[in-house]
Amino acid sequence: MYTPAAFRVESPERLADFMRSNSFATLVSHDGASSVATHIPVLFDAERGLHGALRTHMARANPQWRHFVDGREVLVIFQGPHAYISASLYETDEAVSTWNYTAVHVYGVPVLIDDADQLAGLIDDTVDAYDPTFPKPSSGYLPEKLRAGLMKALVGFEIPISRIEGKFKLSQNRDARDIRNVYEALAKSASHGDRELAEMMAAEGIVPPSADGAEFPS
Repeated sequence: MYTPAAFRVESPERLADFMRSNSFATLVSHDGASSVATHIPVLFDAERGLHGALRTHMARANPQWRHFVDGREVLVIFQGPHAYISASLYETDEAVSTWNYTAVHVYGVPVLIDDADQLAGLIDDTVDAYDPTFPKPSSGYLPEKLRAGLMKALVGFEIPISRIEGKFKLSQNRDARDIRNVYEALAKSASHGDRELAEMMAAEGIVPPSADGAEFPS
């Protein structure tokens, strides 16, 4: 991923938080002839391996998992908030419109999970990660026959992380007035994604005070 120094994120904690907050990722692999992508929920485990590992699963009917048996590296893309940035927000006329966005790219070689108990544990961990966000979480209970059939229909795997790239393009390369203009436009936008990006700009500490000294727009 092309990442100018101003936008590069290397902090393991920030990268981990981002992956956990934007965990519905895109897994891209190549079989030697063509590329394939699957959209799946991915768990990040910081305790597995030098750089942590990703844990996930897909339908056995999805042929992509067969790419994993030859030891080829895959790419997992985590994407966060993004927004169009109009050149009209800049103080100078010598500027062009752009797109601000946040993304983390993770690379590694998948390892298939052959053990039935480990696969069941992965599925349980996935449910445990997401279900509590609902007002009335699921019990997670499935009749044994249904659970056994589900396990046969899934393929679980882990991806020990070999390298990771983070990019938060949030107008850090602009001067203070331009950054403030971008932030205020996004914060006041009707788009939820725009407002999320504004929140991220504030969280990253790059938003300067307004002319009246207020840190955030009213």
